[in-house]
Amino acid sequence: MLQGQQSWVFNKKPRIISTGVVGGPFEAQGALAEDFDILHDDIWLEQERFEKAEKKLLEEACEKAIDKGCKKKEDIHFFFSGDLMNQIISSSFAARTLGIPYIGIFGACSTSMAGLALAAYLVDTGGAGYVLTAASSHNSSVNKQYRYPTEYGAQNPPTAQWTVTGAGAALVGLEGNGPHITRATIGRIVDMGISDPFNMGAAMAPAAVDTIEAHFRDFQLDPSHYDLIATGDLGKVGHHIAADLLTEHGTNIPQDKFTDCGLLIYKDDQKAGAGGSGCACSAVVTYGHLLNRINRGELTRILVVATGALMSPLSYQQKETIPCIAHAVAIERGE
Repeated sequence: MLQGQQSWVFNKKPRIISTGVVGGPFEAQGALAEDFDILHDDIWLEQERFEKAEKKLLEEACEKAIDKGCKKKEDIHFFFSGDLMNQIISSSFAARTLGIPYIGIFGACSTSMAGLALAAYLVDTGGAGYVLTAASSHNSSVNKQYRYPTEYGAQNPPTAQWTVTGAGAALVGLEGNGPHITRATIGRIVDMGISDPFNMGAAMAPAAVDTIEAHFRDFQLDPSHYDLIATGDLGKVGHHIAADLLTEHGTNIPQDKFTDCGLLIYKDDQKAGAGGSGCACSAVVTYGHLLNRINRGELTRILVVATGALMSPLSYQQKETIPCIAHAVAIERGE
């Protein structure tokens, strides 16, 4: 049901029935390793190419979510998924394996919450009984496509972020006792004229702020409604910019209630630059760490605001600026 200008309220309160969270070796050394279902010690996942390794990550996350939800693939009506590869091949090839009716979505690193919002909307309106939604990324495949192959050993500036190798999937329906999906706000494009692919946090921060403010405006809420507000992958640079912009605009979120998935996933002593990024960043942190905290009773209401830079290798080569977006989804502890 439409709420305000760009938000949905889910009256039936669809639930996240189950999740699947998979990561690579760098994530296994990170701060949230215990929140993964599967961790690999081989960046190749015994595949001949990094792109095939990413597809396997996504397949494993989806199969884990289906298995934990005690469902069969035939029970699931639709599969939403996206990634960072050209023509979202990781998702499409994984969908070929799963055999579930599929809609591919591209929101760059905002894909996880775009998919979760769409899944909740479909279930809430009776368009589906069960929807599987997922997102993935792989550090080496993304670097090869957008920057430099890892084998080059190129030195990154301090604003650059580390693309998460992993995949997160969630099964959405009306049954069970999992967390509710109660609200969502769909973002709009914000482009501040930044064209540096090594400074995604600065590019995406204004989009995160725009969506957070739209969410509070559409629902007539203030930050105190949520126990935690987590942006997707702004990293150290973008998180500070977002916090400063929100304060300037009169939206005061306490420091202990405002975090970023890209800051949570890795340890301080890991060489992850300004923090984590990639489609898998908000997916694995939300479907693993944050939902575990909800299930343990540490959090009651959270707002996850996944951010995405909607660039491509072609647009970067043509020196286009980076259009950015953010989608917000509210998740609440089930009764």
